[in-house]
Amino acid sequence: MSTAFMKEESAETAAETVLPDRPISPHPNRVTEAGLKALELQLQEARKAYEMASAIEDINERRRQTAIPLRDARYFAERVRTAEVMPAPASSKIVVFGSTVTYSREDGRVQKYRIVGEDEADPKAGSISYVSPVARLLMGKTVGDVLTLGKEELEITAIE
Repeated sequence: MSTAFMKEESAETAAETVLPDRPISPHPNRVTEAGLKALELQLQEARKAYEMASAIEDINERRRQTAIPLRDARYFAERVRTAEVMPAPASSKIVVFGSTVTYSREDGRVQKYRIVGEDEADPKAGSISYVSPVARLLMGKTVGDVLTLGKEELEITAIE
């Protein structure tokens, strides 16, 4: 068969399928035990997705389909490698990594968050990163402490 009819990929098309790495936080990669397990699971899923996409026969489609799982596998492998599993809080007297903190706001809202690692933080599900402004403000404090966040005051009402 003449090479005139062969589909060749240009360098430009090949470059489009190589995704830049996901940014890695400059902060220590502190995680809970559950957070480490979640990272390991995400790494397994990314590797499995890569393996499945690698079976695609068309080279251009294979490159497109493997780009995201390959990038994710690199990210999660690095996050698992650098994970520092933090011990569960030994006490509920002071806010530390892993604590669940309930606080009230001046407007009457009561909020409750668990302080966790960056990759496991999900504010809608009740967890915030230990490097978030609110978590930084809460760390080291005790029940009854009143803190100022911007123009608002928060009072810690419970620590679990």
